[in-house]
Amino acid sequence: MGNLNVVPEATNNLFLPSHVRLVTGPGVWMESDATEQLARVAALPGCVRAAGMPDLHPGRGFPVGAAFAFAGIVHPHLIGGDAGCGARAVVTSVRAPALDALERRAGDALAEPVVADCDPEALVRAVWSDGPRALADFDVLPEALRELAASEPAAGEDGLPASGDVSRYLDAGFAGALGTIGGGNHFAEISRVESVAERGRMARGAIVVLVHSGSRGLGGALARHWGAGALDEEAAIATFLGELAGACRYARANRFLLAWKLLRALGAARPGRLAGGFEVIHNDVRREIVDGAPAWVHRKGAAPAYTGALTVVLGSRGAPSWVLEGLGEASALSSVAHGAGRRMGRSEARDKLKHRYRRAELVRTKLGSRVVCDDTDLLYEEHPDAYKAIEPVVDAIVAAGLARPVASLVPLVTVKR
Repeated sequence: MGNLNVVPEATNNLFLPSHVRLVTGPGVWMESDATEQLARVAALPGCVRAAGMPDLHPGRGFPVGAAFAFAGIVHPHLIGGDAGCGARAVVTSVRAPALDALERRAGDALAEPVVADCDPEALVRAVWSDGPRALADFDVLPEALRELAASEPAAGEDGLPASGDVSRYLDAGFAGALGTIGGGNHFAEISRVESVAERGRMARGAIVVLVHSGSRGLGGALARHWGAGALDEEAAIATFLGELAGACRYARANRFLLAWKLLRALGAARPGRLAGGFEVIHNDVRREIVDGAPAWVHRKGAAPAYTGALTVVLGSRGAPSWVLEGLGEASALSSVAHGAGRRMGRSEARDKLKHRYRRAELVRTKLGSRVVCDDTDLLYEEHPDAYKAIEPVVDAIVAAGLARPVASLVPLVTVKR
């Protein structure tokens, strides 16, 4: 399995409720604040199962890197302002140009305002209702983009419920944000398949576009509207889930546009130069069967890992990402870690790493890859040193039976904004 060193899973912390599974193992660094937050959420009324992933880390009152199942109750605040955040991977059949040219092309492509000529309200309405598929109907967009958009799943085929009323979210700024990365740990990247653990799913040396982004300010608008209350009435739950579905489709359209920009930079923005791909959502609520009964599964910074489906554990810009095949493990709510997980807060990373690295060192990684980012503070906040090591996280997932490894993706150029 390449460089993976599979280790047995450690036992749960003694103070965690019996319906909680904490997936960890040797080499996995985990803060007590994170496990305490996990225990507090798992103790909320109606929680029937919870799973903390090896990337578990403290959030704003709620842990990031966890999945929770509630019987008859939905908690919008568990999803928070990053509704629909997720990752999209697109495998190409092209060869990457020289690194200097690739760095320049990727930076230029991500700065391009692709949807500037679209009617803002019509654009938000369309992607809210139909996701990236809706972009095929905008004649002002490039023909190659519309051709790829037409092959995307339509609403009803994308695994999401029908989108609710968008009226309260018709802010023109949300149209302008489409095709942008956002801050924090989000990125758009061109990678190369390195280690291959399972032949036939990905070819070694293949060039892959990998995007991690969300619903931008739209998710924050949902969070402000729904606040911190729990929902237990069917009508209220249906309204929230409809609006969440709209935000998730918007986020999918955002990732599609980001991926298309990088595909253009590679000269691969047409169907004949694509060799497959997949997409996962890290922050949403789904109705699933848990312990034989329906429940609302909330993923808070956790990637779905359904049986046979591809998923990805994201590395930092200085570490590989790992594509995995899900095993649908019920005790972990068919989920895996969505990344390596933070080991330093943002302010802590800035304070510590500014004394350790010069800016010039921040845009080159130990893997030989390049980083395109104009925000110096973000370069420190998102430095690989601020994250856990990816290998023990993936080891723990594999040893716990949540997924099996497929291939590693080594970054060539990572763009952050």
